[in-house]
Amino acid sequence: MKVILSNGLSLRRVTWFALAVGCGLLMAQAQVADVRRDATVTAVERAMPSVVNIATTTVVDNTDPAFRWRAEFFGYRVRPQLAEVPSSVGSGVIIDETGYVLTNEHVVKGANRIWVKLMDGREIEAERVAGTRKTDVALLKMKTKEGDKFTPMRFAADDDLLLGETVITLGNPFGLGGSVSKGILSSKSRRPANEDSALDVADWLQTDAAINPGNSGGPLINVRGELIGLNVAVYREGHGIGFAIPIKRVNEALSRYFTPEGTKALWFGARVRSGASLLEITAVEPASPADRGGLRVGDVILQVAGKVPRNFIEFMRELNAAGSKEPVSLLIRRAGAQQTLSVRLVPERDFFNAELVRQKLGLHVQELTRELAENMSFPFYGGFVVADVDKDSPAAEAKMEKYFVVQGVDNQPVRDLVELGRVLHAKRAGDTVRLNVIAPPKRGSYGWLREGTVAVKLK
Repeated sequence: MKVILSNGLSLRRVTWFALAVGCGLLMAQAQVADVRRDATVTAVERAMPSVVNIATTTVVDNTDPAFRWRAEFFGYRVRPQLAEVPSSVGSGVIIDETGYVLTNEHVVKGANRIWVKLMDGREIEAERVAGTRKTDVALLKMKTKEGDKFTPMRFAADDDLLLGETVITLGNPFGLGGSVSKGILSSKSRRPANEDSALDVADWLQTDAAINPGNSGGPLINVRGELIGLNVAVYREGHGIGFAIPIKRVNEALSRYFTPEGTKALWFGARVRSGASLLEITAVEPASPADRGGLRVGDVILQVAGKVPRNFIEFMRELNAAGSKEPVSLLIRRAGAQQTLSVRLVPERDFFNAELVRQKLGLHVQELTRELAENMSFPFYGGFVVADVDKDSPAAEAKMEKYFVVQGVDNQPVRDLVELGRVLHAKRAGDTVRLNVIAPPKRGSYGWLREGTVAVKLK
């Protein structure tokens, strides 16, 4: 059937004309669209502003060893010839708009200064907030000006990993600047988490995307531009095999580092699961502000200070902003019901101090600074010198004496009174701790310091 329109054209000819015009438009759009802009390019463009280069410097002693030996032999004090030298180049990833950066612990270990170079060319000095060799994850904070904002990278879900999916490595190989390599996810983490052991190959993601020196600490992302791992190593015995710390392990480390305790020296006292869809309380310290405020393991955080946090970092940012001056309100869900709690953060030094050490051990301690060590003629500094021992205290029963120096607990070094107080507070009354001590020489003996451990039962 042929239909004639009022202008004399048939409907069939109009249909073919419309199809021709439509095809022409589609061809024109195809010519305008760049066929090179695939999912990989889009993911890189989304993620690259969050990638940083990291350089560190370390102070070294350039004093001639022969000169030092001769001077010390004749009893002269040698002033060390110190120099600041570049020590490493690595990569990192911005995780918060206020300037927090994740990288590998081995990239910044031992550095006295850290510099972060952004993709827009800015170089900003940073400080190390926290990090451990076991996790090989370190948290840095850029020393920013008020109002500075940065582009954070989005995190993938903990277990959102597909064997064989396309993955992309971003970083700073050989110190040459931002670069990209692509491969597939060859293997997932092969064993369950264990907080007491260092991570190794069995815990890492494996990829054939090129990971070279300088890529350490940089991001491994998926084609959505989400962080799925932190580049850590290359397998030298196997060509083209690289490894990354899984995002799940990164989140576990972050939940310990990015806290009021780690960033503001404020005691909150609760561990919040990082990276999960729900902000769930996983641990609460006894007698902590979180405990006194009513938080319990299993509670789900819905709001903080009247705001709904989209993720762990937003929650901690709001908690940090509250500080210790005013209580912060938390809307939680427990056993299917909602309730509002109030928690007031406490400066750590107000609780974890010399008085807590005295209560637990019966020791009056003082941090052994360089100046105090010189005044007391100690050939070293660091740790805590015993100023007095309470009678009938656990320390007295263990034969601790005045001028003993406590340098660690249970063979783990403690850096300051807060850390020492935390270790003791985590123990229960009646538990035994082993103090690593250095004792001055006894009367009538040669001037050798004595090192050892003293077992003390806590009050």
